[in-house]
Amino acid sequence: MTPDRNLYSQLPAIDKLLRDASFSDLLRNFGHTQVVSTLREMLETAREYIRTQQQLPTWNGNWAAQAQVQLESHQRSALQPVFNLTGTVLHTNLGRALQAEAAIEAVTNAMRFPVTLEYDLHGAERGHRDKALAGLLCELTGAEDACIVNNNAAAVLLMLAACASGENVVVSRGELVEIGGAFRIPDVMRQAGCKLVEVGTTNRTHLKDYRQAAGENTALLMKVHTSNYQVAGFTKAVTEAELVELGNELNIPVVTDLGSGSLVDLTQWGLPEEPMPQQLIAAGVSLVSFSGDKLLGGPQAGIIVGKKDLIARIQSHPLKRALRADKMTLAALEATLRLYQHPETLVERLPTLRLLTRDANEITELAQRLLPEFQSQYGEQFTVCVEPCLSQIGSGSLPVDRLPSSALTFSPKDGRGSTLGALTQSLRELPKPIIGRISDGRLWLDLRCLEDETGFMENLKP
Repeated sequence: MTPDRNLYSQLPAIDKLLRDASFSDLLRNFGHTQVVSTLREMLETAREYIRTQQQLPTWNGNWAAQAQVQLESHQRSALQPVFNLTGTVLHTNLGRALQAEAAIEAVTNAMRFPVTLEYDLHGAERGHRDKALAGLLCELTGAEDACIVNNNAAAVLLMLAACASGENVVVSRGELVEIGGAFRIPDVMRQAGCKLVEVGTTNRTHLKDYRQAAGENTALLMKVHTSNYQVAGFTKAVTEAELVELGNELNIPVVTDLGSGSLVDLTQWGLPEEPMPQQLIAAGVSLVSFSGDKLLGGPQAGIIVGKKDLIARIQSHPLKRALRADKMTLAALEATLRLYQHPETLVERLPTLRLLTRDANEITELAQRLLPEFQSQYGEQFTVCVEPCLSQIGSGSLPVDRLPSSALTFSPKDGRGSTLGALTQSLRELPKPIIGRISDGRLWLDLRCLEDETGFMENLKP
């Protein structure tokens, strides 16, 4: 069917729309270029709609309103704030650790003003960007020196490339881990130009295995903390202290990729034990690498602490410049590390630790307060209840450990998955999307990470 030409004639000209008073705010807020581009897209859409539907689009009478919707949609940040109710505190897909207010302020200042990133105020000359943080990390860990790069994968790559290129690195088969994004220790070793020497078996490795594998071409004895899985049962692993004793005997440095890296003893808050960099440094490990954005609770960063001579080799390697951290990362990391100098207020001021140690009864009370509103809004289609659940730490940290929590659960009364899917979609389309998880035919909104109760309820209003 050929569309009625009269319908095309009812489409307005762009020049006429731009002169209309309803477009004055759009032109001021979005600029002439964007508004014109959007109107051209809308005209093409309208012509296609006429061709296929034989009628004008529903918004033909209000082009300004539709243009505003599209302009605002185009302007929406790709990094949109959400409510993380998945039950995973350090959710990789949602940005991992929330930053402390001190870190946010430090980043703001680093962005707004010139800073002494590589400038020594005492000598009025060029300085090293890692210097200030290196001193702080040495204070907190007992290491001789430190190096900061953009993530822990980069830290491991740089550590191996600088200290073992062209030589052998001995690692237990039970520690040849793969983490997110198919990041595998053997692959990293190849990229770093060193040769992997596997010892032991998946579940059992003995000190004699390292001794037998070590030779004149061995540059490092390496331990990799299996932070994202656990081998249980008939197992045997060599401790860092045991490996250091062997390394000292053979004059071979011992290095450890710790992964998550906590700077405090988590057991004091009833959380599972996690190895700390300062423990390994005290045991004599030459280099320890760990993340800044996992259990440490700071920005994405890779941190290497250890012996001064080895850190110097790392700092002088060409890859260091390619992998170095920028001023915003360094500002946030420094502010986060300084919180550890005041351990008495750490739980209060560090969001990651505050969320991990949150009292289960407090979360249940929050769920009970929210329940009536959700039953009112969604009770017609769903059975809404408060249910106990278990949160997880996330990002490969303490993978088998769970934290008691409470969730609002939504069970579709018609039993259809499509009804549940429509609910999750509607929650993702809120001004600040709500992200939960689906399990056992229900939507679970785990409230462990919900701290802004007022903002959360305001977000639900039509």
